[in-house]
Amino acid sequence: MKLEGKIAAITGGTAGLGRGIAEAFLAEGASVALFARNPDKGAKVLEELGVGDRALFVSGDVMNQADVEGFIDRTVETFGTLDILVNNAGGAGDLQPLVQLSDETFDEAMKWNVYSTFWATRRALPPMIEKRDGRIINMSSMEGKHGKAVFTAYTAAKHAVNGITKSLAREVGEVGVTVNSICPGLVVTDIIRQNGPETAKAMGMEFDEMIAMFAGESAIKRPNTVEEIAAMALLLASKEGAGITGATISVDGGTAQF
Repeated sequence: MKLEGKIAAITGGTAGLGRGIAEAFLAEGASVALFARNPDKGAKVLEELGVGDRALFVSGDVMNQADVEGFIDRTVETFGTLDILVNNAGGAGDLQPLVQLSDETFDEAMKWNVYSTFWATRRALPPMIEKRDGRIINMSSMEGKHGKAVFTAYTAAKHAVNGITKSLAREVGEVGVTVNSICPGLVVTDIIRQNGPETAKAMGMEFDEMIAMFAGESAIKRPNTVEEIAAMALLLASKEGAGITGATISVDGGTAQF
């Protein structure tokens, strides 16, 4: 029970990586607050988790500052404190060559990935600083370490997330708060299956070709799994991870080897 008694808030917590991390944290004794847009899905996930008042769902849009800050406030009001924040929500959105990239599309990538991380983290830090203990885990990407054609806005956003991670770690390290990024490679979640065909089309290929290409770029020649990402999040959230901060940790099967 590595997280017994701990309180975790997870954005994008009802599906994919967020759901996997929530399940891993619950299994180790934490209580979790989940944030996502669809209230019906949120209610269904709470029922499936079956942990009673150890799980909370809050509906809102991660691109809306008031919704994000309200989620953190509701978590603290419900559970009394906050120990772990996982900034998991984010995505690539429309993929276009830079010369075709609109201001609106670029702004969306920043709000979805960077501003959401900024808003949630700023709101979550005071209770962590007050008790001199806390964990901030930012979900970045292998695109946060290198570039890929037509991923310019997403790549810029994930590099920014990693920049927040590195700087904030130096601000709050002495008060017992760690800040790290996980940089996953390809993980074939439901959202990838749903949006992947459009992504593949933007890259000039079929969906199966895109999956094979990403897998082929790794050392292990396969996609990573949700469980592999959740295991890293669990380490960073636990007391065993107290010595890790300011890190951008690749869990990508050896795709971005730095």
